[in-house]
Amino acid sequence: MNFQSGVHIKKEWDIVGARQLGRNRAKELGFGTVDQARIATAISELARNIYLYAGTGRVSFEIVEDINKKGLKIVAADEGPGILDISQVMEDGFSTSGGLGAGLPGVKRLMDDFDIDSVQGEGTVITTIKWVR
Repeated sequence: MNFQSGVHIKKEWDIVGARQLGRNRAKELGFGTVDQARIATAISELARNIYLYAGTGRVSFEIVEDINKKGLKIVAADEGPGILDISQVMEDGFSTSGGLGAGLPGVKRLMDDFDIDSVQGEGTVITTIKWVR
């Protein structure tokens, strides 16, 4: 049951599609409604960042399994300008879009695993995992 799927982010409506697909995957995996909402919120933020800052990208979903657990891996990837200062965007309250600044720190709090890799001029890849409890 290790399927992978995803949504290309090109227009604002794709954010909704990514959120819905991710929530469906979470439900299929057995996540409760609270964790489904957490996952959907994280996906919205990741997809919104792609749309706002890179223009296009992809949010992919994969079921991952460890020794005694399974989870949903979400990868948000783009070929945008990259993030100049990762430590700055990981500060609570930091926003370049005029938003609330919950952004990436919020995604990190909502998920169990969080990794960010960004190269200026080449793009950003954010990988998160939520484990079924």
